[in-house]
Amino acid sequence: MQICIVSAGRTRESGRLTELCQAMARGIESQGHQVDVINMHEGGKRLTIYDYIVIGSEPVSFFSARVPGDLSRFLAESGSVSGKRCMAFITGGLRKGKTLQNLMRIMESEGMILKFSEVIANAGQATVVGKHLNVERNL
Repeated sequence: MQICIVSAGRTRESGRLTELCQAMARGIESQGHQVDVINMHEGGKRLTIYDYIVIGSEPVSFFSARVPGDLSRFLAESGSVSGKRCMAFITGGLRKGKTLQNLMRIMESEGMILKFSEVIANAGQATVVGKHLNVERNL
């Protein structure tokens, strides 16, 4: 299966989030799937070709529960994502539950079908989640 992990950080260079996305990709690849990691800030990316989409984000500040506003625009411009099975994860911040809820709301407003969500604290946890993410069952 073709799987895409979208890094939706505050800036183009969100080091910790990029590290977590790469770790999750390694975990999913260990199941034999093809995984691409895409930075939301690199425009012109199409998500239509992917069977499953994972979106990782972070709050815009430590005390905020908002995710980067560019994510809605990115999803709207990335092709047909309506009906795609997906997973959401966030990292960092004080209000993790509310941040995850805001991310899921954006994804659902684009018609994406959420199958799993998680708050991920470190690269080791991201790899484990990737290894155990059953994307075929979630189709």
